[in-house]
Amino acid sequence: MPQRIVHLLVGLALYGAGCAIMVRAGIGLDPWTVFAQGVSLQTGIGIGWVTNIVGFLVLLLWIPLRQKPGVGTLANILLVGTSMQATLAVFPAIDGFALQVLVFLLGMMLVAVASGLYIGADFGPGPRDGLMTGLRARFGWPIWAARLVVEASVLLAGWLLGGSVGLGTILFALGIGPLVHRTLPLFDLRRRRDARRTVSAA
Repeated sequence: MPQRIVHLLVGLALYGAGCAIMVRAGIGLDPWTVFAQGVSLQTGIGIGWVTNIVGFLVLLLWIPLRQKPGVGTLANILLVGTSMQATLAVFPAIDGFALQVLVFLLGMMLVAVASGLYIGADFGPGPRDGLMTGLRARFGWPIWAARLVVEASVLLAGWLLGGSVGLGTILFALGIGPLVHRTLPLFDLRRRRDARRTVSAA
């Protein structure tokens, strides 16, 4: 249990830091961060705090979908945006296209490692991921369709609000899935525990 908690907390903190680094790269963002940035620009509220608020509002959508949050869900709402805001306070904006791309890829790699850590801790999905699984369970939508509809909607809304859409948005869409596919097995504590039990029983 203590190791799982450490993985959860470190993973969520690194996730927020990775998102902040991608913001500073300035070449586009993932759909949810585009939306948070757009809301931030329109309201003057820090993008990290908006991320926390949006996470809470998305959690409210779980109620009609009959989803139940876990400890990881609540920790996600509290920590990701807070870490993001703290990182933005110390990480400067990046100039020069090549360096911007490099920094964005660094941030995306950090998000992938962070995802492996907090998902592997197995304390429940984040509010946005739970929305996708809830739509599948409630309406029978395939996960890919639920993700496409939701993320396309928040991306469009964020862009209309002034959020940054660009090369980074494409890189994230193409790269984050394969990266998490590789990082998750490295930190999947439940799989390790099951493997040890199998060895012990043999």
